[in-house]
Amino acid sequence: MLYLSNSTSRLGRVTDGNTVMDFDQDEIRRKESISAAIAPIEWKDYKINLIDTPGSFDFASGLYEGIRAADTIVITLSGKSGIEVGTEKAFNAANKNGLTKMFFVSGLSDESSRFYDVFDNLKEKFGNTICPVIVPHFKDGKIDSYINLIKSRAYSYKDGNVTEIEMPKLDIMEDLKTAIEEAVAETSEEMFDKYFAGEKFSEEEIINGLHKGVRDGTISPVFCGDAYTNSGIEMFLDDIVFLAPTSKDKEFEIAKDEKGEEVEIEINENDPVSCIVFKSINDPFIGKLSFFKVISGKIKRDITLINTRTGKEERISKFITMAGKKQISVDEITAGDIGVIPKLQGTKTGDTLCSPKRKISLKPVDYPNAMLIMAIYPKKEGEEDKVAQAVMRVMEEDPSITFKTDNETHEMLVGGLGEQHLDVLITKLKNKFSVEAVLKVPKIAYRETIKTKVKVQGRHKKQTGGHGQFGDVYIEFAPGEKNELQFEETIVGGSVPKGYFPAVEKGLLESIKKGPLAGYPVVRLKATLYDGSYHPVDSSEMAFKMAAMLAYKNGLPKAKPILLEPIAVSYTHLRAHETVLDLVCRLLLEKKKKKKKKK
Repeated sequence: MLYLSNSTSRLGRVTDGNTVMDFDQDEIRRKESISAAIAPIEWKDYKINLIDTPGSFDFASGLYEGIRAADTIVITLSGKSGIEVGTEKAFNAANKNGLTKMFFVSGLSDESSRFYDVFDNLKEKFGNTICPVIVPHFKDGKIDSYINLIKSRAYSYKDGNVTEIEMPKLDIMEDLKTAIEEAVAETSEEMFDKYFAGEKFSEEEIINGLHKGVRDGTISPVFCGDAYTNSGIEMFLDDIVFLAPTSKDKEFEIAKDEKGEEVEIEINENDPVSCIVFKSINDPFIGKLSFFKVISGKIKRDITLINTRTGKEERISKFITMAGKKQISVDEITAGDIGVIPKLQGTKTGDTLCSPKRKISLKPVDYPNAMLIMAIYPKKEGEEDKVAQAVMRVMEEDPSITFKTDNETHEMLVGGLGEQHLDVLITKLKNKFSVEAVLKVPKIAYRETIKTKVKVQGRHKKQTGGHGQFGDVYIEFAPGEKNELQFEETIVGGSVPKGYFPAVEKGLLESIKKGPLAGYPVVRLKATLYDGSYHPVDSSEMAFKMAAMLAYKNGLPKAKPILLEPIAVSYTHLRAHETVLDLVCRLLLEKKKKKKKKK
């Protein structure tokens, strides 16, 4: 798309590591996208902002950043493998955010591709909203041409040249037209009734129905082509302009005002400025870059905006647009467009920048939760602070990464979306911040408990020159139902004054921090103070606290203490057309492969 629109002079390939969007060294090394990248193009007098997002689950944060800034999402599928879990994930995310959805089936120059099987699977999975727009024609097992069903035109692609040819005959042409009519019928009750009554739609009704359905999300058009040979891409760009909604078609966004009440923000360049920061980059060489989308108003140089999260003013003296890693200077950015502001130190991803005349908070980026937790250690002893600070810097540009210090194991823990995600984190720490670190399996924070009841005495008696110390308690320890200590008292006759009950409980609370087996915290413990004695002069709160601690020390080893392991809950996804048995077999095979790899 960039090459056809003359936004780049060369046709890059992922395998060669020279594409415009995958410019990060890790992306070149891995031969896949790991973060969202942006490049604007112009086609048929329209500006189109392309946001290339990662397809791997481990880098899904880039997908959600792109979704927050986009109006239309194009879900690409392989002509060989078809629907995958990521297809459904992207479709559901687009639905949740009210975006227009399009499908593009790529790789059709490969003789093993099977477009019509993929299309049938899309139809089966997503229903009558699936509408064919561009389909291939095969001859002798090879792709011969591409057909635009809406315009009833066919094109042949050979040696980079596009030629309009006579419409070929397709055996399934009637089925494809039926699919279009079924999709159009879903756009309104009137169209549905007409289709149900067996009446044919006119060409004008089909075009108007497609326009309406694609814009409101009830129709998901399907296109096809081949990115390596540029086949079908030109037709696809034409139909993006023809079918996809512009930012103004969206009309408004929902935001919250200073009172927390919802308000509608019209997509209008004449209104007060409001924009959302949907992505940040921290680079030690070029500094911090904040990617934003203007929702309303117009941003010009030397404008002062309010960050509604911090309440502080941000003076915008310079802004640019990006084409991959290339920076392009611009004079203004209007409602619906995307730009980049350098060196906004107080602003982070998800913040709203708006005019002081209308202070609002726009919906932030909805990042996924971390799925994998690992311990992180510096390679050089004593550089824990450097590692922590570097991780915090990376978190500014990727909020799906989590970081904390475990107070029990005293380990630094990082969380991410998967092994690859955390591997990229370690690489960034080294390349960007010159900090080397390693990942290890976290230490397990065990817990202890008891299995049976036991009654014990705790007696603390100490005589010094003046007043002595005396505290005497009888406590029954039993398995409890709650994780925290359940303390009760059944004292009769005042053998222990009420004023000492809190001291007994305090002594037990301090004691359960270390269990009798391995020193781990004790949970599910019930302690009942049922008897004791005191001295009118020598008894004190400290004495009864010590007595309770002695009772704990004497009693728990006799109550059959056991070690508790944490319970880990793991989730996995069924792939399209996969049964539970298929899933189990696949997981066992993957486990077997990992064992072989380790050997």
